[in-house]
Amino acid sequence: MAEPAIKLDRTDLRLLTLLQREGRATNSDIAARVNLSASACLRRIQRLEAAGVIAGYGAWIDPTAVGLGLQAFVRVQLEQHGPSAIEHFVARVQRWDEVVACHALTGDMDYLLHVVVADLEHFSRFLLDKLLDASGVADINSSFVLRTVKQARQLPIEPM
Repeated sequence: MAEPAIKLDRTDLRLLTLLQREGRATNSDIAARVNLSASACLRRIQRLEAAGVIAGYGAWIDPTAVGLGLQAFVRVQLEQHGPSAIEHFVARVQRWDEVVACHALTGDMDYLLHVVVADLEHFSRFLLDKLLDASGVADINSSFVLRTVKQARQLPIEPM
């Protein structure tokens, strides 16, 4: 396991686990659950935020509730693998709102994109107008999500 930038003790890990599950809990509630004073709890949380361990906060939104009914995983192989070709592709991906995650891979494909769109027509426009339009892509392979069986939003943090 990779070592974090700061030393995390058991209380830090318990705080992180609670914040992942109940991000809207009050500081005093969290403090009571990890046996800290409210001020000590707040200082620890601020330290975790400043160190980048806590990367941010946000709401989880159901894609279908906002009209985004189609999800796909698109495996991408680039035409070239030099630094400028990779930089060009990565810069383009950063501008595409439809791509909610992009991972560089080992193996025969270079990237895995998680794409969320309204429907098949929107996906087709994304593919033709963005992904395949001068982005340096040699090959793609798409798989559509039929049903989400599990989508964990918390990391499996194990207290020491």
